[in-house]
Amino acid sequence: MTSKPKTKVTFYNGLTTIGGPMIEVAYDKSHVLFDLGEVYRPELGLKMEDEDFATLLKYQLIGDVPDFYDPKVTGKEIDHERWEHSAAYISHLHLDHSKAMNLLAPEIPLYAGPLTAALLPVLNRDGEFLLPAADKPKNYTRPIIAAKLNEPIHVGDITLTVVPSDHDAYGATGLIVKTPDKTIVHTGDIRLHGYHPDWVRKFMAAGKGCDMLIIEGTGVSWPERSEDDSEEFKGVKNEIELTQRIVQYQKDNPKRQLTFNTYPTNVERILRIISDSPRKVVLHAKRAELLKLALKQDVPYYYLPEDEKIDALDPDLEISYQDLLKDDHQYFWQVVGHYDQLQKGGLYIHSNAEPLGDFDPAYAPFIENIKKRGIELITLRCSGHADVAELKEIIAGFEPKILAPVHTLHPELEENPFGERILPKRGEVVTLS
Repeated sequence: MTSKPKTKVTFYNGLTTIGGPMIEVAYDKSHVLFDLGEVYRPELGLKMEDEDFATLLKYQLIGDVPDFYDPKVTGKEIDHERWEHSAAYISHLHLDHSKAMNLLAPEIPLYAGPLTAALLPVLNRDGEFLLPAADKPKNYTRPIIAAKLNEPIHVGDITLTVVPSDHDAYGATGLIVKTPDKTIVHTGDIRLHGYHPDWVRKFMAAGKGCDMLIIEGTGVSWPERSEDDSEEFKGVKNEIELTQRIVQYQKDNPKRQLTFNTYPTNVERILRIISDSPRKVVLHAKRAELLKLALKQDVPYYYLPEDEKIDALDPDLEISYQDLLKDDHQYFWQVVGHYDQLQKGGLYIHSNAEPLGDFDPAYAPFIENIKKRGIELITLRCSGHADVAELKEIIAGFEPKILAPVHTLHPELEENPFGERILPKRGEVVTLS
């Protein structure tokens, strides 16, 4: 007598690290993988050319996942007799969820939300964003299928539904996975203090009572850390307040050079700043190109002296770099280098830009150099991740039978009042019965 297949969830990576989750759901001859990122470890000092497959596995930067990676990368063929139906999914743009996507076997379909699918090829246009694919040009980005939100995708016996969510990566989504007998929810990176908490609550309602909730837990990673109330740190409660503060700094400083920078994938923050700022917002040409190519949006921009011209940009929207350097009242502009040319006495807002924080060896020297120039530094942050209270609210919204915390230094600090809480180890297979 043949036994009925069971749903199996395998946790390959990103369990006790900030980022890099790789998780497989399998049922009979069908399986899906999510996400396809690389754990961020700047202390290793690796350059893109150093990140070959063996090195990535050695430092556990990616998971040792069978039957998904390109055989040209692994040297191992995919067992297509064992797996008749395969697919992969990435929740959002950030490199700890997307950087390894080119390692996926070309015949396996890769799904993402529409904005993620549109932005990733543009972000990788110089080949500096994603790991390279085998036997392809450096700037190649493998095909991504733009999933229709809230509509089922059938992968053999498994059904995927990509749903809108909220994170500080534009177009972030979550995933609901259904097998013939179980429902698994993958939150991706998630929060309730972004621009779209209503989307998150609808996601919670759609996945309520799931058999397993795989939730990120970045917000519980530093229980010993107190709120940073240093002079230059200006924390905010939500994204709306962040934009309001940026606007207020402009109103409070009518005769002063004002500059800023943000993380490139935080596109919605940029769009809100452009929309609400009293000064004209001017982006570096590369960032303007991203908005133009991915979103068909034209914005004022400038070139640094060493930059090459970009054909996609409207020449009528170019602002002279020299005009920006001399300005103290008209522009609020994105600075990406040459900080030694900024005006002394100016104000610079570092809003979740690179270097990202004190865990990055480049951060302290960067901050010191800004201050040495006599420039006031404002570190204006809003986390892309749910805090402790929000995590509890999100778990309560889903009411999972099993909670599996990932993407956190302390998964044991997340609790499940509605059922079991598991702490899977790297490579562990959990059979849902």
